[in-house]
Amino acid sequence: MDEAYSKQEYWMESADYDLQTARAMLETKRFLYVGFMCHQTIEKALKGIFVARHPEEELPYIHRLVRLSNLCGITEELSEEQLLLLDTLNPLNIEARYPTHKSLLFRSLTEERCKELITGTEALLTWLRTKL
Repeated sequence: MDEAYSKQEYWMESADYDLQTARAMLETKRFLYVGFMCHQTIEKALKGIFVARHPEEELPYIHRLVRLSNLCGITEELSEEQLLLLDTLNPLNIEARYPTHKSLLFRSLTEERCKELITGTEALLTWLRTKL
């Protein structure tokens, strides 16, 4: 197995794990972390695409989802719905970590909203796999 393939697999397996974690957080009604884990799922899938497409380049240390999709060269292929999901998920990575933002995020992340995030994340992850 070549190095690029193993890095790609690492990121995609991590994405799958984080999606499973998002589902577990939904079951236990830990809604703040549903959003965080959905962000992590897509971030890691995008990093998997990046290392597959750019095996000689250093993986950028960034978390902004649209920026990562740009670096992967797939932004133009994303639908408006997919871009909206990236915009929705993006702040859930950083803001979930800071106490001043947690209460506001917690109010916006209802059970129904979290179910929608997981459904959208699952669909986007499936689509991203086609870009490997």
